[in-house]
Amino acid sequence: MKNIIIKLSTSLLVAASILTTGCAQIALNQPKASIDNTQKARSANLAPAAVGKFVVDPTKSADLDTSISLRGSNKAISPVNGSFAQYLQATLTEELKTAGLLDPNSGAVISGFLTQSSVESFGTGKGVLGARFVVTRGGATRFDKELVATSTWETSFVAGIAVPAAANEYEGLYRKLIGILLDDADFKKALAR
Repeated sequence: MKNIIIKLSTSLLVAASILTTGCAQIALNQPKASIDNTQKARSANLAPAAVGKFVVDPTKSADLDTSISLRGSNKAISPVNGSFAQYLQATLTEELKTAGLLDPNSGAVISGFLTQSSVESFGTGKGVLGARFVVTRGGATRFDKELVATSTWETSFVAGIAVPAAANEYEGLYRKLIGILLDDADFKKALAR
């Protein structure tokens, strides 16, 4: 009898696990500026800049750019041409535009390469987003550095709670990475007025 109860309990747990995992594609929200990044950009005495092309690093798999697993078959996708590199580009564009520092005709151009993009959403959740940013000014490279943003959070066993939380944390990494860029002393020097 005890073995039957254990087997039944195990079967119910497996069934509940399957039902709570589900499968979904969650599109990130359109990029938006953050108040913190707007203030950082305005106070950094930066020259207006253009935003160039952002692509996945050529040494990485193209899959890095198109989808990210949040848990099981649940994936986050970019609303910007299905590309996370272009989502980063659009986030930087929005941040500079909001700060009054976007000038498509500027001789200073910020471009980038997506180098890292991952989410773990079991136990303690962890997200990582990395990019190599390049600033050219008058055709000369003034800045070329990889920067990485990370985030940790408590997750839930229930996928219906854990998956949206992971998507929200992952989306926030884009603004956090731009904040790290705006704080970087070498970046500020490369774009100094």
